[in-house]
Amino acid sequence: MSWKRLKQLIMKDPALIKIYSLSPSELHDYVIPSLKNPQEFYLDLHRSPPNQTFKQLLHDNIDVLTYFDLEYPRLLKQIYDPPWVLYMKGNSKLLQLERSLAVVGTRHPTKLGTKSISSLLPPLINQKFIIISGLARGIDRLAHIEAIKHGGATIAVLGSGLNVPYPKENLQLFNYMCHHQLVISEYPPATPPTKWQFPNRNRIISGLAQGLLVVEAAKKSGSLISADQALEQGREVFAVPGPIFSDMSQGTNHLIQQGAKLVREPEDILSELQVHTRHLS
Repeated sequence: MSWKRLKQLIMKDPALIKIYSLSPSELHDYVIPSLKNPQEFYLDLHRSPPNQTFKQLLHDNIDVLTYFDLEYPRLLKQIYDPPWVLYMKGNSKLLQLERSLAVVGTRHPTKLGTKSISSLLPPLINQKFIIISGLARGIDRLAHIEAIKHGGATIAVLGSGLNVPYPKENLQLFNYMCHHQLVISEYPPATPPTKWQFPNRNRIISGLAQGLLVVEAAKKSGSLISADQALEQGREVFAVPGPIFSDMSQGTNHLIQQGAKLVREPEDILSELQVHTRHLS
């Protein structure tokens, strides 16, 4: 069930009630004419009735926010394909904070990348900017920890369900954030990680933020996909430059060539995002 097909379904059945009374052939003819395997969709739909799903979410202490709820983040709602559902653990009020910066980068940071995080983020955290990242190893992990260390707020966006956090090496950080910060996912709780889901979740990381900071990225890094998505969403894109012979700087240097703002100090980010913050207020 793709985002577009779900949109078609919601337009025809806004309350998502009628679909539970339709046969496979009726699902195909009336609700989703382009559905290739209505029988499979029918079985999947009735495998987890809404009341059973709701009970399981309560049992797992998982909150749910849909696109139609008043609390749905305004910035995220502006993107082309906002997630229909957000599954959440932690402090959901963090989603209402619009002074925000997304941070992405390599899973194998050098000393330069580590130092960039520790020098660039604290001044923004002190200015009450919330740090958003993907709880991956490397730069993501460092960004979340920096926010926590300085008494700030941070949101992790998973590429898997909340009951299947990935990677396992960040499990302790995941558990801490579930209780003291916020972890979200658009995937149902039992969804295991698969390769395509991570680039897909990156649109949420950038969509929740005013700007995106890329700290070290190889030439074909997934962080460059995040930067492209941020640009499509009208977000500011920042990049930390690096040595021309470092593999981990090829992507960020390329972004700067393409027009991303070169970042040498926190003020380079603050000067741009403070302007946007004033426009928001």
